[in-house]
Amino acid sequence: MTSQVSRRGFLKGAGVAALGAMAATGLAGCGKGKPATAASTAEMTNLRTSSLQTPSWLGTAPEVAESDITETLEYEVVVVGCGTGGIPAIISAAENGAKVLGIDQQSNPGANMREDIGAYNSRLQQEGAVEHPDCVIDIDKALDDFVRYSNGTADRRLLNVWAEESGAMLDWVTDICEREGKFKMWWEAGVGDTNLPERAWATSHSPQKLDKEAPKFGAYLAQYAQEKGAEFLMDTSMVKLEQDERGRVTGVICRSDADKHYIRVNASKGVILSTGGYAANTQMLETRQPWNQDIRINNGKGGGNSGDGIKAALWAGAGAMDPVGTSVLFNRSAVRPDEFPGSDVNGEWWWFGEQPFLKLNLNGERFVNEALPYDFVLHAATMQPHHVYVDVFDSDYYEQCRSFDEHGCCRLFPWDNGAPMNRHIDTMAPEFEKLIEKGYLIKADTMEDLAKQLGLPVDATVASWKKYNEYAEAGHDADFNKEPQRLLPLNHPPFYGIRTGCWFLATIDGIRINTDMQPLDAEGKAIEGLYMTGNDSGGLFNFTYPSLFVGFACGRTFTFGRRAGRLAATREV
Repeated sequence: MTSQVSRRGFLKGAGVAALGAMAATGLAGCGKGKPATAASTAEMTNLRTSSLQTPSWLGTAPEVAESDITETLEYEVVVVGCGTGGIPAIISAAENGAKVLGIDQQSNPGANMREDIGAYNSRLQQEGAVEHPDCVIDIDKALDDFVRYSNGTADRRLLNVWAEESGAMLDWVTDICEREGKFKMWWEAGVGDTNLPERAWATSHSPQKLDKEAPKFGAYLAQYAQEKGAEFLMDTSMVKLEQDERGRVTGVICRSDADKHYIRVNASKGVILSTGGYAANTQMLETRQPWNQDIRINNGKGGGNSGDGIKAALWAGAGAMDPVGTSVLFNRSAVRPDEFPGSDVNGEWWWFGEQPFLKLNLNGERFVNEALPYDFVLHAATMQPHHVYVDVFDSDYYEQCRSFDEHGCCRLFPWDNGAPMNRHIDTMAPEFEKLIEKGYLIKADTMEDLAKQLGLPVDATVASWKKYNEYAEAGHDADFNKEPQRLLPLNHPPFYGIRTGCWFLATIDGIRINTDMQPLDAEGKAIEGLYMTGNDSGGLFNFTYPSLFVGFACGRTFTFGRRAGRLAATREV
């Protein structure tokens, strides 16, 4: 794909600022290494002036003739997007007395809700801290750590909202999902070695289904919303927002995906956008974060959102997106030994890829501390040949994974307090066999044979493996300072190897908002009648996702969604 769009575009007169500053001249484009078009001198000059171009991915708001609008609906609060942020917003607005409608392109509300919910000071945390004092969170240190992750661009005021309200949010969700005994909410107690410079924070909570007949967690919450009087309009796409002469958002124009008729939905109290970012919008991705497209491997899982909420807010006068395109990235995808990653490449699901085993580039060399946060390893891979690396492990992987004591959704053993993990280590072996049959995972009795089958230089690979084992035996990694508990020798054949790249979950850069969840215009003033949450909203992330705040993105979205619903329902018009 070749793209003629500027790597940093702007909306004239509306102040759309900082749309992709990191995408500077010379960065590679998508697919198998095909270079993106370099920015012209004029475009680079535009980075420093106020006379700037409209980004090609934005375009202009669609025109809809009055005669084409064949249906009008009246509500107080309208929520566009019935997922991780939308369902909490809908429930909250309904609980606060509003007549509320949820709109979504999906057929089933709550179908794609995330379930690893990061929160601070929940009841479960407070109760569990008695037995697990190492998991107590020093909130000021934690939020300072978060700001450092963002290179100072994170809005501390938004972080404070999460810190002040996420515990109550989690208690609220717990009460809803446990009310009939069909689910149990768990706090995941575990932080590993707190002396490490990169420490984890025990923020994550996850629901466990107790009743096999119960619907999925998101669908169960959507049912509760309906019990509270909320209504849903599914298989329907938002076209654009509507505003009055003062600029206040008064509703949305939608279109039925079935018969394509247009619907006006008036919202007397407010519209909440929670459409999930732009992970499926190729043009936005190429413009805002092309470096992440080089390491991407499609595996049939992940976000399918097209940036509709972000574009609608910009058309309505929102002033700025976050300065850097950012995504949640996991090393859970693989290609065959003769393939390279890229945004147009299909591969296989590789859950095991986040385990911190030996990782080598295609020259057979180590290039990173394998135990760094997930996307740190992937960022390092963007600078390696063909933007890919090889995971190498041995037949002792079961006990080594136990020693790794990983955190978050990649954990393969129960947490210290008995909370269940997302996937158990016993489910890995059957997946290995399937990947071996498909030609992705290579199994060999010697490291020499493994290197040959993976297309790696044999001498360099064997030398790297021997050096790694020497460091493991000595208990010190002189090259990358990998911590001893995750620096374990690989000397139990057969050996395994696989080419690993990025599973692209979601974009997390969005429109700048205030603490009332309202998007801001070019002058920093709120757009009345409009609220944003989830991956449509910004103000927190910059280039990397702070994965050591386990479940933060989901917890932020739940917290801000609940807050947006309450404010939209209760504020005076």
